[in-house]
Amino acid sequence: MASGIISVGLDLERDPLLSTALAAVCAGAWATLVVLTVLRLVLAPGGVREELADPRRAFGFFTFVAGTNVLGVRLAGEGLVGWTAALLAVAFGGWLVLGYVVPWTAVLGHTTRPVLAAANGTWFVWVVASQSVAVAAATVQPVLAPGWRGGLALVAVVSWAVGIFLYAAAGVFVALRMMLFDLRPVDLDPSYWVAMGACAITVLAGARILEMADAPMVLATRGLVGGLSVVFWAFATWLLPPLVAAGWWRHRRHGVPLDYDATLWSIVFPLGMYAVAGIYLGRADRLPVVGVVGAAELWVALAAWAAAFVAMAVHLWRTVGRAARPPDDHQPGDRRRPARR
Repeated sequence: MASGIISVGLDLERDPLLSTALAAVCAGAWATLVVLTVLRLVLAPGGVREELADPRRAFGFFTFVAGTNVLGVRLAGEGLVGWTAALLAVAFGGWLVLGYVVPWTAVLGHTTRPVLAAANGTWFVWVVASQSVAVAAATVQPVLAPGWRGGLALVAVVSWAVGIFLYAAAGVFVALRMMLFDLRPVDLDPSYWVAMGACAITVLAGARILEMADAPMVLATRGLVGGLSVVFWAFATWLLPPLVAAGWWRHRRHGVPLDYDATLWSIVFPLGMYAVAGIYLGRADRLPVVGVVGAAELWVALAAWAAAFVAMAVHLWRTVGRAARPPDDHQPGDRRRPARR
């Protein structure tokens, strides 16, 4: 998701070399994760059921929907609209299934109460998935045959509207969790950045809807979509300083180690999404200041991607790489004496 959205931004800013490289990373990571997920479903279905019943982790399944659509949108930039439509169909089906299964298994069917104590930043991934459907549908709508445009416009606007209501619900639940239950520094992990990423992708979806070909659903909502997109961009901008301050409070004030963890990518994706959303909104709504902010933010997101990638590589070397190396107890020149009994 992080690699794909930054690749989209670089493509918009006319940097084909870096954009293509990150697109390759995105496609390779997507294929690898799909294979690993299928293997997990086959070999360890119990673990999948356990995760689906855990409100702290279950909403992470929506990353499949979001990641699939991010890849599809990037492929549309290469003119591969057919692949974008195919990936949208897969992601749309996953969004519908997970949208009913995850809330039931993780929230309504959870036996431990109160479930609210387990709410965290990953709950906003449901919003990201919904808005990713809107972005992908709005991307392919103008270029497909006219017979498809009305249906795709309906999908784009409905999933965008659903995402807005889900954002309001997730925001209330997470805010109540933070106010009613103890919030330790270790609990304030990078997943809370998804709140800003969900705002940003709502902006991007709105900007893409504004650019769609005329259809009844588009004509009925274009003014509303444009206005709310600006509002969400303003709120996403406002969220940036509190999120940075929370990281400072967590790591500097309370000494939580800043070691590599996969959740660090939860910071990179929102930064990239905020950049792309600003670029698109600046063009769609003729707001040059917003576009300039988005273009500048893109390089911040790229720097964050590079830092996270290097940290991941070092982490893999220290864990997987060293574990795979044979023991070197009998290397030439080893003058250590054998231990006496």
